Amino acid sequence: MIPNYKLVGMEIEMASKAEATRERLLAAAKKLVMSKGFAGMSIDDVLKETDLTKGAFFHHFKSKGDLAEQLMRWYAESDMKMFRTFMAKAEAAHDDPMDQLMQFLTDFEAYLCDPDNPPRGCMYALYTYEDDHFENNVKGFVADTLQTWTAMYIRKFQEVIELYPPVRPVTAKKLAEMFVAVIEGGLILERAYKNPGMTARQSEQFRDYLGLLFATAATRTAA
Repeated sequence: MIPNYKLVGMEIEMASKAEATRERLLAAAKKLVMSKGFAGMSIDDVLKETDLTKGAFFHHFKSKGDLAEQLMRWYAESDMKMFRTFMAKAEAAHDDPMDQLMQFLTDFEAYLCDPDNPPRGCMYALYTYEDDHFENNVKGFVADTLQTWTAMYIRKFQEVIELYPPVRPVTAKKLAEMFVAVIEGGLILERAYKNPGMTARQSEQFRDYLGLLFATAATRTAA
């Protein structure tokens, strides 16, 4: 049967518009959750922010709880894509794992200091604090995402440890967990103190610590 290209084109256009509407709803929900918390946000708030109808909302989300799950998955997908892009860029630019790690951290710090898109907190932290509002599958997804994030750092820290013996006993897992804690803690303090750039400064401090821990790598770079 010969396809109706006009009909196919209309279906593609409709799907594109539907996805754009979903993205608007998710972006608005993210902004509201970051400022008011999930419990303080309502569906009406999302509709007011987007100037969309309830019909448009319920076309994409069955309930506020469904929005919560899709919002976290959308947020985590974007987050992990960014981290993997930074890591791929660093690995393409350098052969040495220590150089790769330092570039990754530097690029991440630049993102954290972006004046056009300053961080307003961390969705993972907000979901963890309000976990009584979410189903177990959402709670599990948050934990799995943080573990995936940590695992990426474990791999890179292990490569560094194998090449440059640390001056103090340490494991790749402990370093990875430390860095995640530094970033998550920095985002919380940055929001509490209304102090932009605080998270990036803590990451810089962590880089200085790595320079002391892997002194042979630092000596090589200095030379």
